Amino acid sequence: MEAKDGSFGFDFAGIYTRIETHRFLEYSFGERKATISFTETPHGISVKVAFDAEETHSLEQQQGGWQAILSNFKHYVESKKLA
Repeated sequence: MEAKDGSFGFDFAGIYTRIETHRFLEYSFGERKATISFTETPHGISVKVAFDAEETHSLEQQQGGWQAILSNFKHYVESKKLA
């Protein structure tokens, strides 16, 4: 993963450990794991990520990073909607 301006980047690899099509993903990366749930709401799809925090960065920094990823994903998906 890398910032668009190239100022920061890191390798990211994981293994999916559970998949429920259109509903749920679980994966492990190193000694940590994360889950992603997709829930249909009257306003669209709600995406929630839960993750095991690491010890190098504060929880707030990690939450901000995950939120930035989700926000970028939302922007990408919405740009692909058919008119």
